[in-house]
Amino acid sequence: MLNKLDDFPVHQTPEPLAHPATSDRNAYDRTWFNGYAEDGSYYFGIGMPVYPHRGVLDCAFSVVRPNARQHCFFASRRAPIERTEMKVGPFRMEVVEPMRRTRVVLDDNASGLSCDITFSARTASIKEGRQVLWSGARRIMDATRFDQFGRWSGRIRHPDGEIVVSDQICRGTKDRSWGVRNVGEREIGGAPTQPAGAFFLWAPLFWDDHITHAIFFDGPRGEALIREGIVAPLYASEAEVPGVEDGRDNRMATARHRIKYVPGTRLAKSAEIDLVDLDGHSRTIALEPILKFQMKGLGYSHPQWGQGVWKGELEIGSESFDPRELNMLAPENIHVQQVVRASDGKRTGIGVLEQAGIGPYAPAGFVDFFDGARA
Repeated sequence: MLNKLDDFPVHQTPEPLAHPATSDRNAYDRTWFNGYAEDGSYYFGIGMPVYPHRGVLDCAFSVVRPNARQHCFFASRRAPIERTEMKVGPFRMEVVEPMRRTRVVLDDNASGLSCDITFSARTASIKEGRQVLWSGARRIMDATRFDQFGRWSGRIRHPDGEIVVSDQICRGTKDRSWGVRNVGEREIGGAPTQPAGAFFLWAPLFWDDHITHAIFFDGPRGEALIREGIVAPLYASEAEVPGVEDGRDNRMATARHRIKYVPGTRLAKSAEIDLVDLDGHSRTIALEPILKFQMKGLGYSHPQWGQGVWKGELEIGSESFDPRELNMLAPENIHVQQVVRASDGKRTGIGVLEQAGIGPYAPAGFVDFFDGARA
């Protein structure tokens, strides 16, 4: 099974590129973006993953404004053989220049959501450490991820109005990852197993002339499974970004986090992150949430539009909900991103805090799978 990319000298195995190196049904390759105004006046998220062994290509676009409804567009189709065919119904993603610029277009459709927006990089590509998680003897996640920080421009239309997206105020993060992770319909059969929990925290932040990034995967006792902190240069324009990688990333020795929760929920009320360098010096960053985005708007744990689920040859859907009226302990509402103001005592910044805490987690006092923080 050949596709157009086989004409390039990019093969990593003796197989054609349409043949993943693993036979795991949960193999995936995903492009993900967020975008948000510096003042917290809007946030949007974008996702487009392909699952070659599931035969699914799906996508989602979602936007929220303060004290308003979150609007969501979903679409799914049979995955094409051509990996460069990044189009599902009225949604398409165009890599204008690799590692530099991407255009996202959602044509008019019944959801009332549409957009024509372009991401322009302000950092080189920043590779996170390889992320491997286990459930007993089975590897349930094995992924590589790289991030870029940048700015957005264009327009978004939604059922409540229009957003003019200006690169003067709209920041954003690009997240490219691939490998294996649990998605789609749950597997059945075999001996019963204990449900697995997970605690995940992800915090890409913009400062005046640099970015910071912190990534956490914890076990149920709070043990560090993955801890990573990164500081990297931020450039004033796309033209100044020196290359795919610029070699100036400063990798921390480790990172730590502390979270205060909204009582009765698993939602962060505030947070602190420590970036600890190789000499043991710690930079403490305080985070103050100003706008909440429900990640189910991009398919994460969505009961109908979960990622990687077979919906048919082409299926399109939409949803709108009021984030203020949700049960924040329902499984589909645990996973969130929040736009946050950041401060380290000397400087101020802006960014997002993503969190998903499922199952028991001793540091927060979570005992059951979906209990909340106590006051």
